Amino acid sequence: MASLPHALVVDDDQEIRKLLGRYLTEQGFRVSLAGDGREFHARIATEKFDIVVLDVLLPDASGLELCRFLRQRAPQMPIILVTALKEEVDRIIGLEIGADDYIGKPFSPRELLARMRAVLRRTAGTSSAPVQTGVVYRFGGLVADVMSRSVTAENGDAVDLTGAEFELLRVFLDRPGRVLSREQLLDHTQGREAGPFDRSIDVLMSRIRRKLGAATQDVLFKTVRNGGYQLAVRVDSEPVN
Repeated sequence: MASLPHALVVDDDQEIRKLLGRYLTEQGFRVSLAGDGREFHARIATEKFDIVVLDVLLPDASGLELCRFLRQRAPQMPIILVTALKEEVDRIIGLEIGADDYIGKPFSPRELLARMRAVLRRTAGTSSAPVQTGVVYRFGGLVADVMSRSVTAENGDAVDLTGAEFELLRVFLDRPGRVLSREQLLDHTQGREAGPFDRSIDVLMSRIRRKLGAATQDVLFKTVRNGGYQLAVRVDSEPVN
């Protein structure tokens, strides 16, 4: 029997922690709880997690700084930020430093669960995720390996992508030359509709353009006015056993 996915919930509100801990346990997760930055660091140092739900506002630490720390320590770790609805700036900064998704307070445990499962599916973080087919993509002097979820340059240097960044890149690799709208990209990567001020796709695009652009001379992506984004280089793919 496969082990249950292990989630760390970091929130300074004791009632929210208890509610989420109980609900997520009922939904098939192992759950650890932390109420502040000190407890967060203690948990991270001694336990292994499949996903972290991280409140931006903590009494002794910035959730954004903890997100940055976690991203540096575990580049592929799925992270969902919890923010107040008015904290649009924090959401954008969080996505820029590597969060995979965010959810605004107030929220229902059911909505958070859906976000968590979506992130875990696209990062292959649980045994319930579909088995990945071994495929290698070659594009613009870069190589993307689906099984290892890695991207390397022609000289062998690795390009460090987060799970969300790799999943967005793969959407383009599966559809070379197609213009994809922000709504389509959000649906393919996160399984949800865009809100009126949702900039998560734009932030992810900026990140992968910067990271991949530093590893190749080719202009990989085009921005199509009133259309979306397009992968503008040839893509070759081959199955791998």
